[in-house]
Amino acid sequence: MPQTPKTYPYSRPAGLDAPEPRHGVVIVGAGPVGLTMALDLAGRGVPTVLLEENDRVGAGSRAICWTRHSLEIFDRVGIADKVLAAGTPWQIGRTSFGDDEVFIEDFGRDPGDRMPPYLNLQQYHVEEFLIEAALENPLVDLRLRNKVIGADPAPDGVELTVKTPDGLYTLSADYVLACDGFRSALRTMLDLEFDGEMFEERFLVADIEMEADFPPERWFWFNPSFHDGQSAMLHRQGGNVYRLDLQLARGASAREEVKPERVIPRIEQVVGPDFELDWVSVYTFQCRRLGDFVHGRVIFLGDAAHVVAPFGARAGNGGLRDVDNLGWKLAAVLDGRAPAGLLDSYNRERVQAADENLKQALRATRFMSPRPGIETLFRDQVLALAVKAEFAQGWVNPGRLAVPCVYDSHGADDPALPQATRPGAVAPDAPQGAGWLVPALGREVTLLAINCAPPAGLQVPVIRPEVNETLRRRYLGDADRALYLIRPDQVIAARWLDADARDVSAALRALWEGRG
Repeated sequence: MPQTPKTYPYSRPAGLDAPEPRHGVVIVGAGPVGLTMALDLAGRGVPTVLLEENDRVGAGSRAICWTRHSLEIFDRVGIADKVLAAGTPWQIGRTSFGDDEVFIEDFGRDPGDRMPPYLNLQQYHVEEFLIEAALENPLVDLRLRNKVIGADPAPDGVELTVKTPDGLYTLSADYVLACDGFRSALRTMLDLEFDGEMFEERFLVADIEMEADFPPERWFWFNPSFHDGQSAMLHRQGGNVYRLDLQLARGASAREEVKPERVIPRIEQVVGPDFELDWVSVYTFQCRRLGDFVHGRVIFLGDAAHVVAPFGARAGNGGLRDVDNLGWKLAAVLDGRAPAGLLDSYNRERVQAADENLKQALRATRFMSPRPGIETLFRDQVLALAVKAEFAQGWVNPGRLAVPCVYDSHGADDPALPQATRPGAVAPDAPQGAGWLVPALGREVTLLAINCAPPAGLQVPVIRPEVNETLRRRYLGDADRALYLIRPDQVIAARWLDADARDVSAALRALWEGRG
């Protein structure tokens, strides 16, 4: 049956009856990014006020594909078990040209992995799980039907004007986190503009419910017979719901294309007549971002900071990595463990990641939607060659799937250790007895001492892991020992074969100053 958006009750905020005390953090926007941000900060002991103008989860699937690292973030905020139970894990991607399969990608699931490489689950399910967790958390003050209509930034904080069904009130905060989406009201209030590209091309996206035996795989077609001259993509989501994306002709009218009399015949060409249409929309390709994500005491995350064409699962997952990067830094600044300059490293690292995502999305968009003439001829010749020759398959781009950005890092590095765990990379998981390494790292800066004794006299938690095949392959390679310094977002800050207390102390200073 079509989704019925779940609604939540409105409560009269305290600020309508008396001035509220100044808050440390106010978050604007209770989508997946804002909710995850509030829960992440709560896990670090930081209370937040979370403002959302609506009282229900969004309609339609929207973001559906969650990466392994996003699932690890969900685990940290307490909803991973629900997401895994409701979602559809997958690891096979199929790409076709016309009616011929070009190649199959197997993203694999190593026996040493706790999470699948990718999992499909409609965004509205994820939002429901996050809202339930937020409502149960005493450090999250979730205020629904509270719309921000004014923002007055100052050097030491921000004053917000908030509209509710019962009237207006004001809130003051040390920091305001803008998680209010690609139509961000805060971005408009601060007179900030996106830079980048918008494209003429549009895709129609539909959720359809049906009983089918399609395996949990990603299908992408260039110029299929059922949608000649355009591209199409099909994903299985949670339950019996499938997501179908159909490229529209240039100049197509979104208002006309979403009419059932046009949508249903198109879907029937792909899956046959036995389905129920749950939701349909049209989106336009965009690859744009703010010049900077930190503007004084207002910090932008997710689609409020950057928007990408939705191929490769880069939008929702990129927003969650913004949360991952910012949470520990903001908590450390608020409690005095780090200078405010640490937040500049959020801007530097997440702008780098956004640029990487934008570059990959632009390449995919231009391959999927080449301009008429030589670009289309070249694209089609590449596809025709890839059907026959394996070496050409790497030139085909149906949307490279997202992996965590490796941040530029000046952290100490020993090249004898594996390239995949160099400074700036996310620490991969590995089995540890009955548990796993990544959850054991916790929310603090941690030393991982593998087959070695950590330097004495350091006030840093130390984990001395069990050395199994997975951990040896991922963290040691051909070396027999290693010492890793790992940030609270599980990003590797530095690593050594041998280090003394001065080496580690220098790396710690660089980390808290935003240099590592």
